[in-house]
Amino acid sequence: MLIYVLVACDRLDEKQEKKLKQNLPELQAALQAYVDANEANDVTLINECASDDVEDWQLGITQPVKKNIHLNFPVNLFNSLARKYDIDCEVGYIEEDTREPVSYFGKQEGPGEAFLIAEYLGL
Repeated sequence: MLIYVLVACDRLDEKQEKKLKQNLPELQAALQAYVDANEANDVTLINECASDDVEDWQLGITQPVKKNIHLNFPVNLFNSLARKYDIDCEVGYIEEDTREPVSYFGKQEGPGEAFLIAEYLGL
């Protein structure tokens, strides 16, 4: 199963958008470091942040997973980013080039739990 985890860039107020714009280089660097460290696992970076409208941004990763334990690393990464940068995250699966969200977690939603997300994904 191919999963994705994105920084939630929609439905942000003005203050949250400003903070996300300020933290964008650090978020991109952290995600790129994760992708580089997990290149053998076919982890790819989603980095579509060229628009002036933050709501159009897509920032995160895709990663193939076969077992629920494979979710621990990306969920832990995004939990740490959520704590550090006050963001929320969206996780879901990709089927036929379409993203289907299954859960949200982070600053407002509370920490993500890999076991529960695995249940939502049907792993």
